[in-house]
Amino acid sequence: MTFNDSTMTNANFLRIGALLGALTVGIGAFGAHGLKPHLSDYQITIFEKGVQYQFYHTLAILAIGLLLQQKPDNQWFRRAGWLFMAGIVGFSGSLYLLACRDLLGFPVAWAGPVTPLGGLCFLAAWGMVFVGSGRK
Repeated sequence: MTFNDSTMTNANFLRIGALLGALTVGIGAFGAHGLKPHLSDYQITIFEKGVQYQFYHTLAILAIGLLLQQKPDNQWFRRAGWLFMAGIVGFSGSLYLLACRDLLGFPVAWAGPVTPLGGLCFLAAWGMVFVGSGRK
């Protein structure tokens, strides 16, 4: 499947959004109940920021699925959906790793530079939603 693959339908984005929503709740609960005793307040704040941005952009992926119901051939929306997913992995994923670095048995310093790249994916996705909303 490629970045512009037209077989990625609105239903796929709705399903991915639903799975990410459930995953976000699970990750948030794990952080609040399982990790909290093992992390500093600062690390918990970092972890919670990852959950917060994952949740916001999971809702955006669901919105992409709904927008594609109205405009099924809109490649801007489709690209935005992919970039929202990349942003979740890059931004939130790197924050999870950085927050838990003291608990992991491997180095995660490489994740620091990934965080802003994930943020850039979010920004690009929102820009594509803007452009796509002006298209037929």
